[in-house]
Amino acid sequence: MRPPPPPLPSPADDSSASPPGDALTRRRFLLAASGGLIASGCDTPPSQPEGQGAAEAHPSSPKSGPRHLTLTLREYELPLRHAFTLSRGSKRSARTLIVELAQDGIRGYGEAPESTYYGAALDTLRAALDRARGQVETTPWDDPVDFWHRLAPALSNHPFAQCALDEAAHDLWGKRSGRPVWDLWGLDCTAGPLTDYTLGIDTIEVMVAKLREFAGWPIYKIKLGTPRDLEIVQALRRHTDAVFRVDANAGWTVAETLAKAPQLKALGVEFLEQPLPPDDWTGMREVFAQCALPVLADESCRTEADVDRCRECFHGINIKLVKCGGLTPARRMIARARQLGLQVMVGCMTESTVGISAIAQVRPLLDYVDMDGALLLAKDIATGVSIDKGRVIYPKVNGCGVRLLD
Repeated sequence: MRPPPPPLPSPADDSSASPPGDALTRRRFLLAASGGLIASGCDTPPSQPEGQGAAEAHPSSPKSGPRHLTLTLREYELPLRHAFTLSRGSKRSARTLIVELAQDGIRGYGEAPESTYYGAALDTLRAALDRARGQVETTPWDDPVDFWHRLAPALSNHPFAQCALDEAAHDLWGKRSGRPVWDLWGLDCTAGPLTDYTLGIDTIEVMVAKLREFAGWPIYKIKLGTPRDLEIVQALRRHTDAVFRVDANAGWTVAETLAKAPQLKALGVEFLEQPLPPDDWTGMREVFAQCALPVLADESCRTEADVDRCRECFHGINIKLVKCGGLTPARRMIARARQLGLQVMVGCMTESTVGISAIAQVRPLLDYVDMDGALLLAKDIATGVSIDKGRVIYPKVNGCGVRLLD
């Protein structure tokens, strides 16, 4: 029998927005998924910025007939503000692959950050997309969901590449339609949770300095998995009254999790993310039944097939677009999680504003969001959705709102 979960705190939200999990927002999503869109959006109608190319400022209708696409791949090395450390390793830069889909002078962009942990090396991602290039460029399309399904057989073993292509297709779809993606889905961009800011593992002094560098945020995600975990949180708590979230990145045992959770709860932590290794389902059932804090799945929830399994081991799931294959499957995962009574979060990798802007399109459907990846960079490669102390700011640009800086 499913044990009652510890009470989950109300998701942090912009005070001007309706609660992210309210019935209206979910109803909008279900109607949009079935084809019945509800007209809604921000107070200011979307418009194109100065300097917009003629073709993109006056897009042709996506229903004007099938047109072929041009696929372009670009690799980037993204320098980080600081060394970023998790329980399983550290890095000072992040490599990423940007996918561009062009049609009639209009360009859409998606992103596939490299991840050795998930077997997504850039060379592998590029090779997968190059093999699918002929099909990508000759497949007639008007709708990104149909496009995702047509390309799925070619890319199903490469979800990071599949995600980048899906994000680019959605960005292009919105730009051709003359509307933001969230609006095409019938959502309201003023709804949705605030994002947290992530503090990677380091010495206590450096972690406190990182917090001070981004002082005034309402929520911080703290990476843990060290012998000094409790000392870290105690030290950070002395410098802020903000909400804390803890992500152990599969670095704890059952005993550690159950011992640390009550103390972390007393320090203002609202939930734990992925405390145990992703395949330790037996251990997670024990944690789920006894833990003083709610637990959310990350590494244990990669694809649609994992959502049902998480029901008996977690109180919620953290969806990563790159792990599941893009916006198209992510929306299905959100819908299924709602049916199962699970809390829903979408998280990011260390990625540019290209990938972050795609995440922002589903934000109105979420209880929690972690989309600070571009803020960890010393230099970004794109403009689009921006963030100010947890508040998500949507650009007046259609599609996902992305523009490459070079």
